[in-house]
Parts: sequence; C-alpha cells; structure tokens
Amino acid sequence: MRVSTAQFYFQNSQQLSSKQSDVNDQTSYISSGKRVLTAKDDAVSYSTLSGYKNELANIEKYQRNITQAENRNSLQDTSFLNAESLMQELKRLFIQANNGTLSDEDLRSLGQLAANSQEQLLDIANTKDETGGYIFAGYQIDKEPFALQPDNSVNYLGDNGVRELQIAKNVMVATNQPGDEAFEKVNNAIGDFTPNYITNSSGISVTKAVIADPSVYDAATNPPDFKFVFTAPNNLRVDDGNGTTVYPTAAYTPGQTVAFGGVEVQISGNPLPGDEFDITPVEDISVFDTIKSAIDWMNTGTPASTVQHGVDYAEILTQLTESLNHITSRRTDAGVRLKLVQNQDNNHQDAELNLTVGRSNIEDLDFAKAIATFEQSKVALQAAQQTFVQIKDLSLFNYI
Repeated sequence: MRVSTAQFYFQNSQQLSSKQSDVNDQTSYISSGKRVLTAKDDAVSYSTLSGYKNELANIEKYQRNITQAENRNSLQDTSFLNAESLMQELKRLFIQANNGTLSDEDLRSLGQLAANSQEQLLDIANTKDETGGYIFAGYQIDKEPFALQPDNSVNYLGDNGVRELQIAKNVMVATNQPGDEAFEKVNNAIGDFTPNYITNSSGISVTKAVIADPSVYDAATNPPDFKFVFTAPNNLRVDDGNGTTVYPTAAYTPGQTVAFGGVEVQISGNPLPGDEFDITPVEDISVFDTIKSAIDWMNTGTPASTVQHGVDYAEILTQLTESLNHITSRRTDAGVRLKLVQNQDNNHQDAELNLTVGRSNIEDLDFAKAIATFEQSKVALQAAQQTFVQIKDLSLFNYI
C-alpha cells in the first residue's frame, strides 16, 4: 500500500494529538482529585453524581433558610423573655399598690414606674431584626407596628401576616409572630364579655360570662350590651341592648349561673337592690389595655367608692395574670419553632454526611492508579514523538 507524505503526517498528527489528549485528561483527573469529570468518563456514575449534587445543593439552600429562621425565632424568644420580666414587675407593682397605707403620692409614683415598664414593653413590641424590619409587624415590616397614644393607649398598625421559610422538602417554619397575636389577642379572663358596673354597692363581680351555646346566641335579635338589674327582694332581670327582657325578673341565688339566649353568666358576691351592670362582648383584651387599666387604677389614688375600686383591682389583677400567661405561651411557641429548626438542621447534617460519602465513593480518584496511568500516557506520548522524529526523514534514497 502506498503511503503519501501528506497521509503520513496526518496519521502521525492524529496519533500525537490522541496521546497528548490522554496526558491532558490524566492531568485533569489528578489536579481535581476526581475520576468523573464529564459524562464520557462514566455515563452511569455521572448521572448518579448529578443526583447527589442536586440533593446537596438543596440542603445548602435549606441550611441558609434554617440559619435565618433560627435567628428570627431566637430574637422572638429573647423579646418574649424580656416581656415576661416586665409583666412580672408590673404585676408586683400593682399588688404593692393595693395597700391601704399608701398615700395618693405613693400610688402615683408606682403608677409612674408602671408607665416606664409600659414604655419598655412598647419598645420590645417594636423590636427590629438584623435587616431593620419590625419582627412583630406581620407583613408590614417597614412600619413601626405599635404606637403610643396621648391617652396612654396603644394602637397596632401592622397586620396578621405570618412569613415562612422552607427548611426541608415538606417542612415550612414561621419566622415571625404578628403583633396582634403577640400582644393584642389575650384571652378575656372571664370569657366572651367584659362587665361595666353602673351601680355596685355590694361589691359583686362577674367571674364568668361566656357564649355557652353559639347555635342559640343571636346578637342580631337580642343585641348586647346585656343589662343586669337587681331589685328587692334580691330579684334579677336581664335586658338586651334594645331594652327587651331576655331573663325575666326572678329570685336570684348568689353563685347561681344566669343563662339566657346561649349566654351563661356567673356572679360573685351578694347583690343588693339597686346594683346594676352590663356586659359587652369582648373576646380578647390587649396587653397594653390591661397595663393602661392598671396604671389608671394606681393614678386614681383614694377612690370615692372603695367597694368598686376593690372589684376593679381584682379584675385587673386577673387580667394581668392572663396577659403574663399569654406572653409565656408566645415564648413557648417561639421555642417550639426553634426546636423544629434545630431538629431539621441535625437531619440535614446527617443527610449531608451520607450524601457526601456516597458521592465520594463514586467520584473520588484513586491517586495511585491515576498516577500510574498518567506515567503510561506520558511514555506512550514520548514514544510516539520519538518514532515520528525518526521516521519522518526516512527516504528510499537512504537505502540506494
């Protein structure tokens, strides 16, 4: 077979390129420490490695979310811890104020201390996270959620939005608690209504007022406020907001449950003729409203009616306890989320370790074998180069 000079050079060029490519490939394997760099190295292993890498990338994304969720819930936990301390101090001040030996000036001083605690609690409610967003504002993170009014009441300006982050394929975790849930929606200690005492010469108090049967309760037909009127001899009549009698005049036995239209009310004490109060629907009472009531009670000083003043004290103290319990439950909720985040973080770390080991078993290079192959490739390249050098100048004229 005749071999032309052009064909000779082409074939040797192809052979040298192939040998050089082998050397380059082996160099890439050794420098990267990987035996599978592209699909041509091992198609099956390359496909499996893609799955490992995708799962590891997802875990990395989830762990970033976990860090953020942990930071936000830790901040909430700390905020509620501080709020608990303030509420305990407020409760202590309020109990201290119920001392007949204190002067009006003493009571006003305690009221000022309570007002200072209210301002500190307001500052906690307006806490910001590391990005400058308000953590108790719902979705309105750029707007200060709680604002103190001239009458010492506090308005909530945020919404009820709950922001969430995905920390696993099927696991979402909340990163905030809206301010209304955190500080506004405290259960009314006596139920679904709050009393307003018009005349109370006996010192009676409402201990429970609930909608016991919602299917019967009809606020449209018998609208609140429900007015309780005691007449001689110890009789009770209840009228609705329209003046319609919903509980006809009947003898009242102290401690009995007064039931009408799906509503049940229990009253503590022995009423006297002429005692009168009404109940207004109030399901939730703000922490700040309760604190304002406590401050107002202390600033009242020596009241005109010590009987009603004592009733108000007992009701405010009960609601302060309810507010403290509410703050504790909010802190517990943050703690539950933190536990979920930490458990999921541990799960991801275990999964990441297993995936990394699996990927390593498929992908990592056997350096001893790779170096041996690299040396073989170099020898083959050098041999091809030397052979080409020796043959390229040969001619028949050398043998004539």
